[in-house]
Amino acid sequence: MLEIDKKLISLDIFEKKFVCDLSACKGACCVEGDAGAPLTMEEVNILEENLEKIKPFMRQEGIEATEKEGVFYMDYDNAPVTTLVNGKECAFVRFDEKGTALCSIEDAYNNGKIDFKKPISCHLYPIRVAKLREYEAVNYNEWDICKPACDCGAKLDVEVYRFLKEPIIRKWGKTFYEQLEVAAKELKNN
Repeated sequence: MLEIDKKLISLDIFEKKFVCDLSACKGACCVEGDAGAPLTMEEVNILEENLEKIKPFMRQEGIEATEKEGVFYMDYDNAPVTTLVNGKECAFVRFDEKGTALCSIEDAYNNGKIDFKKPISCHLYPIRVAKLREYEAVNYNEWDICKPACDCGAKLDVEVYRFLKEPIIRKWGKTFYEQLEVAAKELKNN
């Protein structure tokens, strides 16, 4: 564990290798699991305000789920998460011709319809963040469905924090990412 700017960072993000391999996993993290994607209340508001702009990119099942249940529900930890379709995939998932799960929120963003890329929990995955009083715990979430990403990361020699440079900067800023780079060098030298 390492501390930077009131963040307790698992050494796994420096040591584990990871690069998403959608052709192998088919976006299983958007379909598997016991709850929707974690959201902040600010993200809930963004999704509610932009739902009509996202709908053209969604599947009918996702549209029906969000119209019936809203864009989120409170999970077992009493935290907001994205609505699911039939208790399985995220309501914002669509599938391409190869059966790969893709994000309709990100589609709307990439098509210039909204200025919100996707929930930060999705963008940061496999990093999961938990609030601990005045600290944030920054942990690597190991999941068997991500074995192809671990294999790809090992082959390309890319650590988790390097793979997630863009979302880390989005969440905590460029200075924080630069501090991670310095820490990584120090860890390698020791």
